[in-house]
Amino acid sequence: MGLREQIDIEKLPSHVAVIMDGNGRWAKEKGKLRVFGHHNGVKSVRETVEAAAELGIQYLTLYAFSTENWNRPKLEVMALMELLVHTINNETKTLLENGIRLNAIGNLKALPDKCYKELQQAITQTAGNTRTTLTLALSYSSRWEITEAVKRIAQEVKAGSLQPEDITEQLFSNHLSTAGMPDPELMIRTSGEFRISNYLLWQLAYAELYFTPKLWPDFRKDDFYEAIIDYQKRERRFGLTSEQVN
Repeated sequence: MGLREQIDIEKLPSHVAVIMDGNGRWAKEKGKLRVFGHHNGVKSVRETVEAAAELGIQYLTLYAFSTENWNRPKLEVMALMELLVHTINNETKTLLENGIRLNAIGNLKALPDKCYKELQQAITQTAGNTRTTLTLALSYSSRWEITEAVKRIAQEVKAGSLQPEDITEQLFSNHLSTAGMPDPELMIRTSGEFRISNYLLWQLAYAELYFTPKLWPDFRKDDFYEAIIDYQKRERRFGLTSEQVN
């Protein structure tokens, strides 16, 4: 029996978040520049998106570029931005054919104009798709996102349209960039690192965390299936006892 056949379709997470880590190390192991790893990571993105859509997972969010990544060498950042535009142009047709809606979160205005325009165009073109929502976290960090949400809430309180006692967890969630999406039930990180790196800190409060030593360019459908199988073996209690859950 293959890995996909071991998955219980009735117990899928509705939202999977992924930290795609290890492109640079993968390239270094092969004596190549870091950009070589980023280029080869595109195939892993394609396989992961396909696997999620084929299983019927509604939301897939990929950590593509953090606010901290702007501090990387300028040539690497420029290459990443060019790769982003190239990939979006190449993959939009496939997204449309497979009913996948493209979305993006983060400080998108910080992206180069060409990247921002191409991204927005692809988002508009795929807006009517309903099979799976693919969200790219670009120029994103969770602390940035939370700070921006607090600013917007403070402005509403200052304007008198919101009272402090009306602030709830749900209201706060509605001011995040993931508003309207369920919180991830599963977070996958590649490359053997055991941290979440300023990624969806609020949203991952009750997510199952899955870490694999695979470097991102080596991550394939079967690796995604293994993460889903591992998730399905876990008991999600949300503060209750095992007896209460069962």
